[in-house]
Amino acid sequence: MKSEIASKNIPSQVFLGLGVIGLGVVFLLDNLGYVEFREVMRYWPALIVLFGGVKMLEASSPHERMTFGIITLIGGVLLLNRLGLHLFNMRNMWPLLLIIVGCVVVYRALVGRRAMANVMKVDEDSDSVADVTAILGGYDRRITTPTFRGGEVTAIMGGCNLDLRGSSIEGDAVINVFAVMGGITIKVPPDWAIVLEGTPIMGGFDEKTIVPPNTAKRLHIRGYAIMGGVEVRN
Repeated sequence: MKSEIASKNIPSQVFLGLGVIGLGVVFLLDNLGYVEFREVMRYWPALIVLFGGVKMLEASSPHERMTFGIITLIGGVLLLNRLGLHLFNMRNMWPLLLIIVGCVVVYRALVGRRAMANVMKVDEDSDSVADVTAILGGYDRRITTPTFRGGEVTAIMGGCNLDLRGSSIEGDAVINVFAVMGGITIKVPPDWAIVLEGTPIMGGFDEKTIVPPNTAKRLHIRGYAIMGGVEVRN
C-alpha cells in the first residue's frame, strides 16, 4: 500500500522539482547575461500547459481528464496569445468560461446521478445520498441518517453547507466535491475519520476536526477546489 501511494505521488513531485530547476536555470542565465528574466516570464502560460498535461497523464477517471484537459486548453490559448497568434480575444471571449463551467456542471450532474442511482438501488433511504448544488447562491442542507453512503456537492460562485452531524456511516463513504470560485463546508460527527483526497487549484482543502477514537467510520472527500475552498469540521 505504501509503495502504491509513493509511486502515485512521484509525478507531482517531479513536476514541482522540474519547475524549481527551470526557474533556477532562468535566474542563472539572466545573471550571466544570456537571457532576460522579464522576457522569459512572458511565456508563463507554458507552465499551465505543462501542469495540465502532467495531471491528465495522472488522471484515473474521465472526469479528471476532462477537467485538466480544459485547464491545458486555456493555458494553450494564453500561450498562443503570448506568441503573437491571437486566435481569441479574451476580452470578447470571456463568456466561453461560462460555457465551460456549464458543460462541467451538466457532465457532473449526469455522471453523478448515474452513480447515485446505483447506490440507491442498494439503499432506498433518500437521505443516505447527498446531492447538493449551489450556483451563484447558497445551499444549506442537514442530513440525519444511520446509513450515510456519500454523494455529490457542487458550488460554483456560491456556497454549500452540508451538515452530517446527526448521521452515521457503516464503514466508508465518499463525497465528491467540486468548488469553482465558491466554498463548501461539510460538518461531520466527532467519531468520523476524514480522508482528504482532493486537488486544490488556486484554492484549498482544510480539515478542522478532532482525532476520532478509531477509524471504523471513514469519510473520503474527493474532487477539486478551483479558486475556491472546501472545509471539513465538527
